[in-house]
Amino acid sequence: MINRVLIRSKVLQMAYAYRMSEEKSLASTEKEFVRSLEKSHELYHYLLQLIISITDYAEERIEMGRNKYLPTEEERNPNTRFIDNRFVIQLRANKDLEKALNASHLSWDGHEGLIKTLFEQISGSPFYIAYMEAPECDYEADRELWRKIFKQVIFQGSELEEALEESSIYWNDDIDIVSSFVTKTIRQFDPEKGALQPLLPMYKDEEDRTFAINLLRAALLHGDTYREMITAAIRNWELDRLALMDLLIMQIALAEIIEIPDIPVSVSLNEYIDLAKIFSTEKSCTFINGTLDHIVQDLRKENKLFKN
Repeated sequence: MINRVLIRSKVLQMAYAYRMSEEKSLASTEKEFVRSLEKSHELYHYLLQLIISITDYAEERIEMGRNKYLPTEEERNPNTRFIDNRFVIQLRANKDLEKALNASHLSWDGHEGLIKTLFEQISGSPFYIAYMEAPECDYEADRELWRKIFKQVIFQGSELEEALEESSIYWNDDIDIVSSFVTKTIRQFDPEKGALQPLLPMYKDEEDRTFAINLLRAALLHGDTYREMITAAIRNWELDRLALMDLLIMQIALAEIIEIPDIPVSVSLNEYIDLAKIFSTEKSCTFINGTLDHIVQDLRKENKLFKN
């Protein structure tokens, strides 16, 4: 689940914290880095649990209507298609999710206002109304409903982001990436697999785990060397006039280009330009691209770069 895009983003955050810290402890920074990645995986499970919590809230509303002293005809005979959603029933029984939530003790208890707001937004959406009024509904329609709910409702408003920021400082910059993992998981659910439907693992493979640690270590241990290379490349521009975030992005990019052998240089350059678009400015992207390209050309002329 934790892909290299998220890893690069986390390394940048750790490099910034390391630079601002007086302690400069590689061991504690690495420990915090691993913790931040684990919290991203927790957020993935937490968002899947949100599906169950919203469904539970909808069921409570139905029961409250049924138990009124003088319920309406609609309250006596409600449309239960939403709470009977077969995808949600399968998710609720999922063994991987149960294990993860038991280990993290995550819960949406205490976020009743958010759950209520999200359900009202969902139930007012055209695709929800069409789903509830459709003459027939199969598993695929049940699953597709929740994919649309996340893409068109939950991830579009600010309410979820505000709630997550209050819950964990680790989640501030994770929502966009983790949201893509949630919608991918919804699409992959297979009714034939029942409660044993696998969720996304923390890492796709051991190579990604190794990449994460190696990138962080290289970026921090050889930071002085990379900054000297950047200084030489910009010549007429004093290093202390360079935005710290731009400097750190280039520092990490050089760590990857020089120290990680299996990634083509062009791929690394593109990835860090994309990172600059998120954490810096449009002008910074052009500057970073030009500076890194200049350094790469110099390394190749000096036969110090041994990959394409």
